Amino acid sequence: MSASLLASLLAFVYLLNVPFGYWRADTKRFSKQWIMAIHLPVPLIFALRFMSGVDPVLIPLFVVAFFLGQLTGGRIKLHRKKAGARPISSCLVMDLARVAARRLA
Repeated sequence: MSASLLASLLAFVYLLNVPFGYWRADTKRFSKQWIMAIHLPVPLIFALRFMSGVDPVLIPLFVVAFFLGQLTGGRIKLHRKKAGARPISSCLVMDLARVAARRLA
């Protein structure tokens, strides 16, 4: 596996988890939504690793990228809350779309 392919896969895993971390940050710990926010991206990441032929030795890198994405999403949510951003929802994509729409108007 080339280093550039590995870096691309890790970046994808990281970026995929940012919205899920954003969602998770505002849910009650161990609730159904909290568990879903953590586990929904796992099958996609597993399939991606499997189809790409990633050596099992490299799996810890994917775990790190997964948790860094979750952490980043949570930090974005907390930052937006502290800044008093309105409206704020559980969906990063919708919140960013609203910000962009307000700036264009």
